[in-house]
Amino acid sequence: MNRRDVIARLGPGGVLWLWLGPQQIARGASIVAVRIWPAKDYTRVTIESDAKLQARPFFVADPPRLAVDIEGIDLIPGLQELVSKVRSDDPNISGIRVGQNAPNVVRLVVDLKRPIAPQVFDLAPVAAYQHRLVLDLYPTAPPDPLEELIAQRLRELEALAPAPAAADDSDPLGALIARQDRPREAMAAPPSAQAPAPGPAGPPHPAEPPQMTEARRPSFSAKQRPTEQTDQLIIVALDPGHGGEDPGAIGPGGTKEKDVVLSIALQLRDRINRTRVNGHTMRAFLTRDGDYFVPLHVRVDKARRVQADLFVSIHADAFFTPRPQGGSIYALSDRGATSAAARWIANKENAADLVGGLNVRAKDLEVQRTLLDMSTTAQINDSLRLGSAMLGEMGRVGKLHKPRVEQAGFAVLRAPDIPSVLVETAFISNPDEEQRLRSPRFQAEMADALLRGIVAYFAKNPPLARSRQM
Repeated sequence: MNRRDVIARLGPGGVLWLWLGPQQIARGASIVAVRIWPAKDYTRVTIESDAKLQARPFFVADPPRLAVDIEGIDLIPGLQELVSKVRSDDPNISGIRVGQNAPNVVRLVVDLKRPIAPQVFDLAPVAAYQHRLVLDLYPTAPPDPLEELIAQRLRELEALAPAPAAADDSDPLGALIARQDRPREAMAAPPSAQAPAPGPAGPPHPAEPPQMTEARRPSFSAKQRPTEQTDQLIIVALDPGHGGEDPGAIGPGGTKEKDVVLSIALQLRDRINRTRVNGHTMRAFLTRDGDYFVPLHVRVDKARRVQADLFVSIHADAFFTPRPQGGSIYALSDRGATSAAARWIANKENAADLVGGLNVRAKDLEVQRTLLDMSTTAQINDSLRLGSAMLGEMGRVGKLHKPRVEQAGFAVLRAPDIPSVLVETAFISNPDEEQRLRSPRFQAEMADALLRGIVAYFAKNPPLARSRQM
């Protein structure tokens, strides 16, 4: 019987099986890429493939490890690359093992350094990504960011406090009193001082932030330290946009927005941490301090957990054409966008969760909806004042795309009790501005400008007293 006779006897349905069936059965998913994003907050493992992967996870507590059976594939070099991608400084993963557990089933075992609450989910294709299987590994006992900021300040005060006089061996009671008084003195506040001029005249290299001058260095003399005051922390939440799976906009030369804005945020952090306003210490808190993804509502939640006095989200704008240029600042709007451009930018930034990869659950959606309904007129008005102060300083280091603060429905600006702005430092899609964004000089100048704007805002709008005094 020849091939033609076989086709005739099978009939139309048989023809479909003969030509299509074997291809579908034999064809498995191909691994496109594997990535690991380590961070103190959590570590993400991503397996990208050209077809959806079926995964069955199970967790073993002692010793802590996560096993995932991935169906429909065989052990191939693409998956084995995960083993070599684990970094020694990963705070959550100690190693990864992969093996063929059964025909068409690969078992992935993630050995963990501490107890973990894992989340395993898949993401549909979006932007430049195909199907993604995601393993998010959250520590069950994450550090409290506010406690860390306060502890850091207490260590600084302890280090700067004058050493007690040598105790007299003949007076043990006096020596005990001296030891008990020292921590109390360390927690007393330094004297009030005017806010210093932010930054030096010349732009420093990012890796070598400007040194604090003697005029800017706070004095901790015991004679000058009034014991009736407290050292109130002024906390500024800095939010470098995008990160991890979400690169943000990419310039014509390949510059990634997520890298540029993190560099600027780190420099601004260092400047804020050296600055005092109205005699009080300023501290910067970063929603991310490395290359990893943070969902939009988590960024807002982080700022609220540390009781931030301000929230500044840092970005680099992009458009379809290379012509637009200049920096912009945006605040939240509860009445629609103030321009078509502001609406377009907000829609683009609000889509970050889709690209970065959000594990959408009913509880998460409820939290996000709650935040959307909690914005207040007072918060928006304070945000406009903050944006105006910062925009004026940005105009001194580069062109402005808009001469006033624009407004739109940015999800990341919806903390109801924190003045919040989104800064577009420049257009990364413009070749000239892309080069500027890559420049250490421009990054330092932008950090200086943003600090001057923050200090100017606080000079006219002192932060509310909070319960996190020391």
